[in-house]
Amino acid sequence: MKLGYAVLTLAAFLAAAGTGAAAVTSEAPACRALAAHLDAAPPGPVFLASYPGAPLGPLHETAFLYDNAAAAIALIGCGEAGKARRIGEAILAVLDRDRFWHDGRLRNAYAAGTVGPGSARLPGWWDQEKNIWVEDRYQVGSDNGNMAWAMLALLALDRATGETVWRDGAARIGHWVAGFGDDHGPGGFRGGTFSHEPSPEALSWKSTEHNTDLFAAFATLYAATGDAVWKARADHARSFVDSLWLGTHFGAGAAEDGITPNPFLALDAQIWPALAVPGVAARHGEAIQTALARLAEKDGYAYGEAKGGAWTEGTAQAALLMALWNKDAVAGNLLHKIAEQRAPDGYYFAAPAGQIPTGFMLQTDPAKPRLYFHLPHLGATAWAALAQTGFNPFTGTHALPGPDAN
Repeated sequence: MKLGYAVLTLAAFLAAAGTGAAAVTSEAPACRALAAHLDAAPPGPVFLASYPGAPLGPLHETAFLYDNAAAAIALIGCGEAGKARRIGEAILAVLDRDRFWHDGRLRNAYAAGTVGPGSARLPGWWDQEKNIWVEDRYQVGSDNGNMAWAMLALLALDRATGETVWRDGAARIGHWVAGFGDDHGPGGFRGGTFSHEPSPEALSWKSTEHNTDLFAAFATLYAATGDAVWKARADHARSFVDSLWLGTHFGAGAAEDGITPNPFLALDAQIWPALAVPGVAARHGEAIQTALARLAEKDGYAYGEAKGGAWTEGTAQAALLMALWNKDAVAGNLLHKIAEQRAPDGYYFAAPAGQIPTGFMLQTDPAKPRLYFHLPHLGATAWAALAQTGFNPFTGTHALPGPDAN
């Protein structure tokens, strides 16, 4: 089936939607790649490099928290909870071993490799010209979307193992994130922090993606603990996501004032609410129709309206949603396109060739665009595994969220 499916009428689109599921299989190619990379690492808690083989600089031997959290959840979907717990153990370890913070926050990235005794290693590189050790200011900060994904990974391990240590760790992170709740405008949670201790910059903007993640994490904590404080926090995040509905799609978030909507069309800000939030597909299915129509590329879907090429990770997200909606022909077509991006090491390239834009600028250098490169990427591989197994990282099941209770 061609990607022209995206131009079906909204009524037909929603009438065709279901709650399908794919079979669990550790034999999915992306599952095998994740397992192989973990098996190749020395024993113990471990963070996997997000871009193995990246040249010296900000991506070299850097393990982004989000990529590792997504990989842990994907491994559980692959039936490999024993391997996933190694990443979970690394997350718990660095909660206690930060060189400065001991308040429940995590960093956006860590040095790849096993987590041994002593302070958690942060990524960085030696600047030959300046003759100094350099750390990326984004990587040492704490975005709340990344905190939410770490929570989701720990809660997935809680479900898989029944060991409450995982939910306890998730709760520690969640209590820190709660400090970023904001009652101004549409509510929700602000972005987190940027740059080094002891006085990182507080980020005042709000992200639809982050608040979607936080809704799922807080709602899962509520389901696991019965503590109503988590439900209140989930509702607070959800209210922000709902407020960003702009008639045809969800805006990317709110500006620095935390109130003014950013109308930018980003793929994940459309797909993730449908995967995570009960009732979104029924109320706002046009968001998916808009995204698939306006962001289509020959190899899949772009990150946003800057386009410039297919984003492997986002194309896998679309494939997962289509699979869970029982749109098997569409999902299969997308999975075929994703398979073309498989690298020699088994991982999947972040972009088909060269580099693709996101439409956003780097926090570390606002004059430079934020890009995805033609490099094997842990995050893209994790989402490929989720799509290949039909495993929803927000619900921890092979299904969409249940009906809206509100």
